Amino acid sequence: MKGLTHIKPGTSIAPPTRASAVERPVDRSRAMGTILVANGRLTNGDVARILDFAEERRLRFGDAGVQLELLNPDDVAFALARQFSNPVLSRGGLDGVSDDLLAGYDPQSALLEPLRNLRSQLMLRWYQESTRRVLSIVSPEREEGRSWLVANLAATFSHIGVRTLIIDADLRQPRQQRIFNLQGAGLCELLTGRAGGDVARRIHPHLRLFVVGAGNVPPNPQELLSRAIFEAVVSRFAAQFDLVLLDTPPAAESADAQIISAHAQSALMLARKGHTTRALLSETMRNLKQAGVSVVGSVMSEH
Repeated sequence: MKGLTHIKPGTSIAPPTRASAVERPVDRSRAMGTILVANGRLTNGDVARILDFAEERRLRFGDAGVQLELLNPDDVAFALARQFSNPVLSRGGLDGVSDDLLAGYDPQSALLEPLRNLRSQLMLRWYQESTRRVLSIVSPEREEGRSWLVANLAATFSHIGVRTLIIDADLRQPRQQRIFNLQGAGLCELLTGRAGGDVARRIHPHLRLFVVGAGNVPPNPQELLSRAIFEAVVSRFAAQFDLVLLDTPPAAESADAQIISAHAQSALMLARKGHTTRALLSETMRNLKQAGVSVVGSVMSEH
């Protein structure tokens, strides 16, 4: 899903004030060489060779290590992530996340820059002013990128220290469990009294990102979402987390997305270039507003 374009809401904003810089002592424990030695990717002798080569050629440590073939780009990305408290998740395999979670396994990717811009817009225009930081991601049809956006946007918020929870409220064709490689109980079991708050799974010990999967797909999704317990669940998690993002089913296929968004109270609209029709988008916007939902902005996906 490339090329997200944020269509700005009409609200005017003042530019943020810049905090004054504070000088801090250098933390040698966070040096790239120290991190890589501690994780078995270099020896102390390797570090000495790289430092000498880097000084001689006026290179950064990582670039020097790659040129000496003592490091590969993945090692450098791993160390940078540790330096900036931005862990890199494993991709694929039994324990790794899916290819969809680009912000998890390649957080430095330039393809994520539009998402970072979207995060900044939301922080300035909605997050700082909202007392209920719950946001549903809504689009009219399938294959428009809702689940991709929810997962990667949540990861980018967690990268800046925001304690973020994803709730997969698509109880028809859920995807977050597959994206994060989760199994077991989820929202369905929580709504039917067969699970507790521990269904919120932390994705990485150094990442403030949690996920409540959908759990088993029920035969009556809309009825479950219409129960008072769903509001209680959303409100409880809203009190425990800095940000809650709700994944939703296609708005044109059922009233689920409208019900979910009414509990969130705020929604971000998503459309796919060359796929989403203007008529369906307008209808979805109208239905959300009729349900009392504040549409905080919209995003165009080009993939």
